[in-house]
Amino acid sequence: MKLFAVIQQVIAGWIMILRGEAGWQDRFRLTAPGLATALALFYVFAFLAVVFASMQVGVPTVQGFVDIMLIQSLWLVALLIGIFGTRAALKSQVPVLPILIPGIYALIAYLVLGSLLSMVIGVLLPILWIGLLILFFRLGRVAGGWSLGVSAAFAVLTVVLLVGLPMTLYMLIASPIPAA
Repeated sequence: MKLFAVIQQVIAGWIMILRGEAGWQDRFRLTAPGLATALALFYVFAFLAVVFASMQVGVPTVQGFVDIMLIQSLWLVALLIGIFGTRAALKSQVPVLPILIPGIYALIAYLVLGSLLSMVIGVLLPILWIGLLILFFRLGRVAGGWSLGVSAAFAVLTVVLLVGLPMTLYMLIASPIPAA
């Protein structure tokens, strides 16, 4: 039951962020245990996405499963690069957890919705990316306190990394090794 309470609070918190309402921080546990909860939920949903996808394409090998989970971890790296890159560009000391924890929950929503969309109507994924842009833009405005331009840059950087890193890695892995 606690899982459903956490998800309910996160949804309420994200609605508050999107509306620009005060008090959204109370809906997220912006502490180290809150970060651990967000990460645990991210990996649980990543695992479930792999299980769901394997119903269509077959069960991956252990190495394939580890590779998929590492690729899913790149999404977290992309979010961290977006946050720390923006903070570094601004020479800002904005706290990381109020941006990171809701950002991880946004990635969970993207993971769940993206998995469902890609199996049913894959051409709608770009619409999901636009939705993610809006979420990260609002997160930058509300949690980071950044201006319109900085929040837009943060959102674009993060989504480009989210989409680009796994695709680049897939291309590198799939490219044939030239004979010597």
